[in-house]
Amino acid sequence: MSNLTSSRLRILILSLAVCSFGGFSFANAQDSVPSTPVQKPTRLGGTQSDAADQASTDQASADQASTDQASADQASAKAAPYQAAIKLLPDTVAGLVRVPDVPAFCEAFKTTNIGRLLEDPSMQPFIESQRERAKSYFESLNNKIGVKLDDIYHISSGEAVLAWLRFDNDRRRPFAVVAVADVRGRKKESLDAIEKIDADLKAGGWNRTDKTFRDETIRVYNIKPKPGQLKVEQIAICLNDVRIIASDRESVVTDLLDAVAGQPKGPSISQLGLFKTVLTRSARAIRQPATADGGTIAMEWFARPFQMGRIVRESINIDRGTQLDILKLLEDQGFDAVLAAGGIAVMAGKEFDLIHKGFVLAPPTTNKPSKYENAARMLQFDNEPLATIPDWIGDNVASLTRINVKIEEAFWAAESLVNDALDDELFREVIDGIRDDEDGPQIDIANNVLPNLDNRILMLTDNTQPVQIDSERLLVAIRIKNGTVIRDSIRKAMEAEPDASKMEGPTGVEIWRVQKGEAEDDFGADLFDDFEETDEDDVDAAPPLLDHWAIALVQQGPSSDAPYLMFSSHPELLVETAKRIMEGAPAGLANVANVQRVFDSMQALGADSVAYDRIARMELSLRAKYQLLRRGELKDSDSIVASLMRRIVEKQDDGQPDPLNARKLPPLKDIEQYMPEYGSFFETTEDGWALTGFFLK
Repeated sequence: MSNLTSSRLRILILSLAVCSFGGFSFANAQDSVPSTPVQKPTRLGGTQSDAADQASTDQASADQASTDQASADQASAKAAPYQAAIKLLPDTVAGLVRVPDVPAFCEAFKTTNIGRLLEDPSMQPFIESQRERAKSYFESLNNKIGVKLDDIYHISSGEAVLAWLRFDNDRRRPFAVVAVADVRGRKKESLDAIEKIDADLKAGGWNRTDKTFRDETIRVYNIKPKPGQLKVEQIAICLNDVRIIASDRESVVTDLLDAVAGQPKGPSISQLGLFKTVLTRSARAIRQPATADGGTIAMEWFARPFQMGRIVRESINIDRGTQLDILKLLEDQGFDAVLAAGGIAVMAGKEFDLIHKGFVLAPPTTNKPSKYENAARMLQFDNEPLATIPDWIGDNVASLTRINVKIEEAFWAAESLVNDALDDELFREVIDGIRDDEDGPQIDIANNVLPNLDNRILMLTDNTQPVQIDSERLLVAIRIKNGTVIRDSIRKAMEAEPDASKMEGPTGVEIWRVQKGEAEDDFGADLFDDFEETDEDDVDAAPPLLDHWAIALVQQGPSSDAPYLMFSSHPELLVETAKRIMEGAPAGLANVANVQRVFDSMQALGADSVAYDRIARMELSLRAKYQLLRRGELKDSDSIVASLMRRIVEKQDDGQPDPLNARKLPPLKDIEQYMPEYGSFFETTEDGWALTGFFLK
């Protein structure tokens, strides 16, 4: 195959990856809602969301967040008046996490699976090793604000808020971090804590200066810059009988004290329309399930995605040199239509360990059916009635994800993204070349392939036993309209692929296996080369994401509702799946009792018509990763996730063979009872997506 043909196919696959896997990445963003303590609960009487409630206290109504009863009771019981942090923080907040009541959170957390896991005797050797490791990382983490989570745990009597603020005009310090906590009734504990912080900072080389502002004392710590260091490092802490404020910028503390005194420099985050919209919708959504389940509010959160993305990039000191600026690329391509996201998590109910309801706000930027501009037109996820689990999915599957995306429209929407990323108008040339090149597969993508792809994509994972570095397996299935046309297109593509060969499968199914290294043209290794500047002689160039994979068109069989185009990271998984379809295997995953519980819970939580749904059996999903982690082999796994992580965090362990002391983790069988089933789904709305995620008891 010619180099030109090879390049064309690389860009084609990149485009398909963007519009197919991109959908999964967007959808799985909600899976990252913390299930570990993010403090503050409050027993729900009618439903409460402090953040949404206080974002519009003056117009509180049944449609908005209800009053946080526990915090209100505490406030009335204390002499000093208390203003919630979201009333004080400025509208320049890029993101925040709020625990409405730390003590209540901690009590509820103890009853959850993760809480009981951390108390399990078998976990104590590992937990102790992490405590020591955390202490040794005190300076390397820069201890951004001086106050640690452990301090908050001991001194907070009510809310605790962690927020990130942007400073667009400060190139050296473009953002700041601030923590605010209610300490009423905890004066002794608070004084003890800041004295301990003072001693730790001084021992780390920080110099303290006390300043007075509005009759309050601010402890300001500075440290001598390292040679060549331009960034100024600072910690400022103010403690009184009502609250503690700690930040890595003195002006943030003084601005908050101005706000406490009733003289803010501008509007608060609680007045921001984006904040009120996102949190109010989340509060409405969480009310009924939280009331029915009797849980405790664990956390409220809010973020402006692109602002937080830049803060994260800055905070972990990513230096991409001349490589592509992904955030700018996405903004230029219209993805900044996603304005804000937020949600509320309720913990320790009767049926659920945790329920999260959230909302992603992305109003249309055009009056066209596609809603968005440029590549953001990919964000078209159609709602369909929640479907039963297909019989062809076996009972050994660890996770099942389904998403409805307009693949043909998403593919063409990727044109501007790919051209912009490559800084060349190559997209159409590639598509035409695949059709017309005499040395290529001569596939008509526009007229034969794309029109025959349906809008339903499924992704399933499993892992084989005994656990090895190649145990984790992935299969993606796209529902097809005309199987014959797609089968012929696959055949043409694979006959032009030097690493491809046919493998044995069930009768009537033509399965193609691709094994890297069987030909001189290393297609997979070069797939992403256009996005990275590397030395041609660099022997450490990034390896391919997958060394082996398989593809096939599986016609409709006794166990399926339609033909499917299937791709698998492991050829054996594709063969097993094709056999189940063609041989009419009985229902597998759908008949697993706990999976049925998740499915029923989805329906109970409002999953009538959804654009995305996911079921994960945590014990099976984590089985291979956990065992490989204990053996120190996780970094060598051949899964796609592990391959991506190796590219992102190369050489981050400082040469240590086991920097986490993972060998001190207990065997999986000792803790698997703490790994509940998980479910999530989202629904497309006129101006965004309504999110739901939960862990069962």
